[in-house]
Amino acid sequence: MKVFGLAGWSGSGKTTLLEKLIPLFVARGLRVATVKQAHHDVDLDQPGKDSYRHRAAGASEVLLASSARWALLHELCDEPEPVLAQHLARLSPCDLVLVEGFKRETIPKLEIHRPVNGKALLYPGDSHIIAIASDAPLEAPLPCLNLNEPAQIAEFILRHLEIEK
Repeated sequence: MKVFGLAGWSGSGKTTLLEKLIPLFVARGLRVATVKQAHHDVDLDQPGKDSYRHRAAGASEVLLASSARWALLHELCDEPEPVLAQHLARLSPCDLVLVEGFKRETIPKLEIHRPVNGKALLYPGDSHIIAIASDAPLEAPLPCLNLNEPAQIAEFILRHLEIEK
């Protein structure tokens, strides 16, 4: 599996870009997975549903299964938050894993930057950022890509990861 990250401040457009990139990769025949880091208490389950009640009763894991999909909910309890490598090991085999978040991981990353947000660029402090995608021209020693050109960004990622499809 090839792994590539999107990093940026909240509101920069990481998820929106991922929504545009994924179909481009899939159209090329790639099997794509994503890992999204959340900085808050994530709960995919609904109060009152059986699976929610199982967790509320103390189950450390609940696997929801249907004919369309399955999801495994794991309660960390007092365990430390897993690192990216532990999450990657749980994924089924695929061609490309796109990672949103995990800013401090040592994977190649594209920084998503919108100057209008008033936030500083991340790249000076992260040697794993290999390019910047922005909606405004930037002066930087890294390749600068147009955030509004997802096909150009997809090609850049494929070239960098040496994926030919």
